[in-house]
Amino acid sequence: MPEIQMPKLSDTMTEGTLVSWKKKVGDQVNAGEILAEIETDKATMEWESTEDGILQKIYVEEGGKVNVGERIAFIGGAGEEAAEETETEKPAPAQAKEPETAPLQQDIPEKKPPTKKAETEPAEKSDGGRIKVSPLARKIAAEKGIDLTSLKGSGPGGRIVEKDVEAAGTRTRAAVPAVSSGETVRINLTGMRKVIAERLSSSLGPIPHFYLNIEVNAEPLMRIRADLKSASEEDDAAKITINDFILKAAVVAALREPKVNASFERDAIVQYGDINLAVAVAIDEGLVTPVIRQAQNKSLQEISAAVKDLAHRARNKRMKPEEFQGGTLTVSNLGSYGIDYFSAVINPPQAIILSIGAVVRQAVVNESGAIVPGYRMKVGMSCDHRVVDGAIGANYLKALRQLLENPALLLL
Repeated sequence: MPEIQMPKLSDTMTEGTLVSWKKKVGDQVNAGEILAEIETDKATMEWESTEDGILQKIYVEEGGKVNVGERIAFIGGAGEEAAEETETEKPAPAQAKEPETAPLQQDIPEKKPPTKKAETEPAEKSDGGRIKVSPLARKIAAEKGIDLTSLKGSGPGGRIVEKDVEAAGTRTRAAVPAVSSGETVRINLTGMRKVIAERLSSSLGPIPHFYLNIEVNAEPLMRIRADLKSASEEDDAAKITINDFILKAAVVAALREPKVNASFERDAIVQYGDINLAVAVAIDEGLVTPVIRQAQNKSLQEISAAVKDLAHRARNKRMKPEEFQGGTLTVSNLGSYGIDYFSAVINPPQAIILSIGAVVRQAVVNESGAIVPGYRMKVGMSCDHRVVDGAIGANYLKALRQLLENPALLLL
């Protein structure tokens, strides 16, 4: 029976971290059962066994990081034994991630913060010598680089549970000193941050960006949002946000100007029949863009529900690889961070990305020429000039403005 190897769970994955084992040596394993949790460059996901048999050998400890294709376990039949390990094939030790607390500085010796004694007694161990810890607590500890042996569990029988690890993480962050004047700290890149760096470098260089900007009268958006919010809390309409309207408008505007829903491919422009809307979501490790597929067929409420579900699972690393792939245009909204306007970098191979700023209350001139209080929102659009010309981009933003200034059209 073949050895189990680290699977390739995303198109850009080159290595994976074994977050937790769901089976232990000696357990019967059936094909389709959850065998382990594996962190890729995009998400942490449960991985199902493809084999029936007995888990006879584990080559990678929880927290260990190995390349795609390297062996991680052996599932054999009765009496079947795993091959002997060589000196270079010993189980990979756990590699705790370092927290991202400062910008990366190149070619500088690493400065480690001073060690600090644990503020709690060490965790109790089971009769077999293993620390009593829940799978979720073990996963969080591996992600945050927390030593489980330094923790005291508050669960039954001294078991370490999620709140124990979260509390330790808070203490760890507080204990890390700020970088003093004249000093530097080197923070190693996570797998996700490496991929972000590589993809953005491959975007801004080869892709000829140009930028368009408009200002939208956001008064109607604020008004209709207030009307929906006043509905019963049990009503899904009360949960619709300004961003949901923006996402729906981005899709409908692409139906009116379909040339933006395309990509460049060597000697051709690829036009897409479906609008697969990628939504930028900020997480601790960086930025991910989960995709709402066939968004042109979804109502405002369906888009609202989909983006909330995707964002929640993205932040909790419960996305499937395919849910990050196949986007045809992206919306990035930094309004909630107080950013008035910005220009985003295109997410290849897409041809456009929208950058949404904050809704700002300011003095405006109304149709009668009077200066009155109002709401305005700036929208930017980054375009791949190989696919989208200025006129195409302008037509798209014209349609987008009309929809955002008449949001009742998006309820139809």
